Amino acid sequence: MRRTFLLLLLLLAALPLAAAAAERNFVLVDPPKALPDVRFVDGEGRNRALADFKGKVVLLNVWATWCVPCRKEMPTLDRLQNALGGADIQVIALSIDRQGLDVVRKFYGEIGIRHLEMHVDSSGKAARELGAVGLPTTLLVDRAGREVGRLVGPAEWDAPDMIAVIRQRIDQEHDRP
Repeated sequence: MRRTFLLLLLLLAALPLAAAAAERNFVLVDPPKALPDVRFVDGEGRNRALADFKGKVVLLNVWATWCVPCRKEMPTLDRLQNALGGADIQVIALSIDRQGLDVVRKFYGEIGIRHLEMHVDSSGKAARELGAVGLPTTLLVDRAGREVGRLVGPAEWDAPDMIAVIRQRIDQEHDRP
């Protein structure tokens, strides 16, 4: 019992460290970098492009259902979309699963994703065009559709420090002429 309690305390103490490590690995891009016009389909099978989201700050997460760290971070992205999503920000979880929408739909149902829309590029072309060197890879995109930040690896996107970084970026976007 005592050993279990100590292990639980150690795990709880490590959570802020994991979030802080993710924040440190979040590399801001200055000046902002133009992005390719990546294309994908949404949950209804409609053709979409990253350019469709201009005017919003976008957190674009490239992931796959077979990627264990991706699977673990998806609920945090769902909670982030619920907390911040709307007129100012859109979380786009872009799956590169070759099996397409069906496997993503099944995964969303299994783990209870309710706030993230489905987006899939079964060709994997978007990941290559974005220079994703590993999964998950997450890009912070400004209202003009340019990359302003990147993180390779998983993160707790709904952690207070990560939300603060994203809110700060939204505020900077509001202050721009």
